[in-house]
Amino acid sequence: MTRFALTLEFDGGPFMGLQRQSHGPSVQQAVEEAVLAVTGETVVMHAAGRTDAGVHALAMRAHVDIEKDFAPFRLQEALNALLRPAPIAVIGCVVVPGDWHARFSCIGRSYLYRIVNRRAPLTLDRGKAWQVGGPLDAEAMHRAAQALVGLHDFTTFRSVNCQSASPLKTLDRLDVRREGECILVETAARSYLHHQVRSMVGCLVLVGLGRWTESRIAEALAARDRHALGLNAPADGLYFTEARYTAG
Repeated sequence: MTRFALTLEFDGGPFMGLQRQSHGPSVQQAVEEAVLAVTGETVVMHAAGRTDAGVHALAMRAHVDIEKDFAPFRLQEALNALLRPAPIAVIGCVVVPGDWHARFSCIGRSYLYRIVNRRAPLTLDRGKAWQVGGPLDAEAMHRAAQALVGLHDFTTFRSVNCQSASPLKTLDRLDVRREGECILVETAARSYLHHQVRSMVGCLVLVGLGRWTESRIAEALAARDRHALGLNAPADGLYFTEARYTAG
């Protein structure tokens, strides 16, 4: 049995999320079916993150165990051929030790949220970013975001459907910057609560629009109450960008 670590890039638009779902297509289902077609083996794909419907990935790490002997490059090419035309690409494939786990060995996860700050309709970025028409103050958003960095109770920024045992999470960084008409929000942490990133971004946009003061982010955090949340950003602009490991 050989464990292969896969790096996946995908457009989350057509999927109900990364994990298998009974009510629609998923990234996991597509990859597992491709592996079955290539190897004749039924596998279970484990991934570093559990992205929601509509969330994208630039470099999601995952793994599968395969009994037959395959060169990583051959497996990668075969999977990509069978995944077409689904918007999923295997952009990396390597052999890892049998005790390496895409989810449980992961020591850090990073996300990017893209906002296009303009009034004109989106064309190329439709479904790939959140369009906000009113002018956004990215510097105010960044200053307000620093209240969320560190170890906190993120109940306010947690989905009511979150299954995590605790609302306590440590946010390593939350940076906001402008590049032309785009506002980029980058965050890193060991793990996140369900909808945490989207909830934080939604409230930061209220700051950027001037509807919230910068201090209200800290006040919402301290409330530890989902009702204190101002806005949950849509899935379109969210990208899983990196999974970090000590090795593999």
